[in-house]
Amino acid sequence: MSLNAAAVAEDAGVRAYLNYLEAERNASDHTAYNYLLDIAQFVSCVWGDDARPPFKWDDVDRFGARRFMVELQRAGLAASSSGRKLSSLRSFYKQMLREGRVSANPFAGLLLPRKGKRLPKVLSRDEVERLLAAPAELARTQTAPTHPVQRQFYEYALIRDTAWLEMLYSTGMRINECMGLQDRAVDLYSGIAKVAGKGKKERLCLLGKPAQRALQEALDARDAYLVTLGKSGGAALFVNRFGGRLTARSVERLLKKYLAQANLQSAYSPHTLRHSFATHMLDAGADLRSVQELLGHASLSTTQIYTHISVERLKEVYEQAHPRAGKAR
Repeated sequence: MSLNAAAVAEDAGVRAYLNYLEAERNASDHTAYNYLLDIAQFVSCVWGDDARPPFKWDDVDRFGARRFMVELQRAGLAASSSGRKLSSLRSFYKQMLREGRVSANPFAGLLLPRKGKRLPKVLSRDEVERLLAAPAELARTQTAPTHPVQRQFYEYALIRDTAWLEMLYSTGMRINECMGLQDRAVDLYSGIAKVAGKGKKERLCLLGKPAQRALQEALDARDAYLVTLGKSGGAALFVNRFGGRLTARSVERLLKKYLAQANLQSAYSPHTLRHSFATHMLDAGADLRSVQELLGHASLSTTQIYTHISVERLKEVYEQAHPRAGKAR
């Protein structure tokens, strides 16, 4: 879209608009020129680089205006820049409408592009599998302590960490929700965990078979370790070296170790497993309302961010797989 701005300025409507900017809005030469460049870019998009005035401004409808905005987005233009161009064209058409040069303003009512929310990072299914296997893989590269109590904790910790990784991915829980669980909140027979979410709102989370097996093994190892420490079980689902509750901060540190073992980005956090849970559920056909309930979102709009991730993945697959996906129309 590199139409010569000087040629566009020869159009009667454009010339009148530039005079209006100078005389009535007291715009600087720099500002007026930027408006002209935006109009020239629009002309190039609608009629091509070889177009010459006079231009049929009244032939452009709302769809033509939208198409221009889409082209700006495809070109990777920042939201602030495309917003400025939209304002330029809206102002231009508004003035031509006042002068009777056009019958409608196709840019009227079009919303300024908003800065999009950053989509959360999501693990692929293969990456999840590698992460879940990381504690066991790490154990193969380490030498277990020789002291009996230290060795017992070392073995328990590997089982424990596999269990909370499985639980976070299986349920979509927040890390604080998971670490705050007690034995009575989990029914391994039915595969259900009762979680106290934000605002102390309770919800039910579902445990898949792998998570159920991992958690049962972790509870057995925990109870045996607590007996060694001379403490009773049942206070917390996951415990630390001293028999106290494992904290969310400790889990975040442990996760970095397992991400490195799985050769995954260190920027991932426990919340990434929650994002991955929701995205993989939607990818597999789960309805949005069900995912909302499982995540404990008060508003459906919060859950809808994951539909955007799914759509982006579909776009990537389409672009890579369809023989004409990248072809110009």
